[in-house]
Amino acid sequence: MSTPAELASQRLFAPHIVTNTHTISTIKFISSTLAGAVAGILGLENAYGFALFAFSTLLTSLCMLALNFGGKPSKYLPGGWLEMVNPGQENTMSFVLVWTLFYGIVHVYD
Repeated sequence: MSTPAELASQRLFAPHIVTNTHTISTIKFISSTLAGAVAGILGLENAYGFALFAFSTLLTSLCMLALNFGGKPSKYLPGGWLEMVNPGQENTMSFVLVWTLFYGIVHVYD
């Protein structure tokens, strides 16, 4: 006999999950690169820059939760809340790349 969680996961439509995952990935990428630009322009270093990244990731997840998912991310994503909050390695590296780029451009003669 199937558990309620298994029955709920069977109701998810695969093409919609792929589209939702791609859209969330794009939003996370844009958020992380903008946070990297802000961290570089402000001249944040070390833990302060990563704190800004963590804050922007959490704020982006909360906005998606409130505006797009109606408070129920498991209805749209198989991973639910953890899938939404996880920044992913590629977004972390994008953040660091843009952070160092803008830091070098703005603060080159400081």
